[in-house]
Amino acid sequence: MIPLHDDNPTELTPVVTVGFIAACVLVFFYQASLPVGPDNTFVFQYGAIPALLFGEADLSETALSIPVYATLITSMFLHGGWMHLIGNMLYLWIFGNNIEDVMGHAKFIGFYLACGILAALSHALTDPSSAIPMVGASGAISGILGAYVLLFPRATVLVIMPGLGTTRVAAGVVLGMWFVMQLLSGGMSIGSSGGGVAFFAHIGGFVAGMALIGLFKRPNVRFFAPSRRGRWDN
Repeated sequence: MIPLHDDNPTELTPVVTVGFIAACVLVFFYQASLPVGPDNTFVFQYGAIPALLFGEADLSETALSIPVYATLITSMFLHGGWMHLIGNMLYLWIFGNNIEDVMGHAKFIGFYLACGILAALSHALTDPSSAIPMVGASGAISGILGAYVLLFPRATVLVIMPGLGTTRVAAGVVLGMWFVMQLLSGGMSIGSSGGGVAFFAHIGGFVAGMALIGLFKRPNVRFFAPSRRGRWDN
């Protein structure tokens, strides 16, 4: 299922969500403008490399220009290709505005970064000696999905069903199926050392979002709230 938008109106203008999307797009354009060699250097400089994070190796050739733990944040704004970027930004655009709405702009920044950091560490812990950089906003966005499924499982999401067209499905079903797919894919990826999708970052981010949303949301926002119908809001 490919989500298109939800029916969950917001009160706040999602300036932080839009800002994160703009930042990721701008960084990607810069990344794409680099020749192949400097592009690889850029990824190694600002991607999150488990072997460096856990001191398993001294990869001096990466020539980091920032402290190694800062790459847990910078890696969130890099992407591996157009489809990687578009897929992440689509999910952030659909679900991010509602999570920003229930906690406010400043707390949403903290929540997003915290989920992204915990997601990156979840991936790194699966292979602490890996020298392959992890990039992408998927972990932070997975945290948003984890928060959303606890807050708005009954909101409906317009999705594309391959071969069947579009239909509306409860967010709890859409995001629940997404999480199950990450678990299955993560299990099958164990032992792989050639790079690819960081499924355990998705899993870690989702769990982090579920665990942290209670600390970040406004006190008057209830869990498992009914869908706030009235207009389509993406």
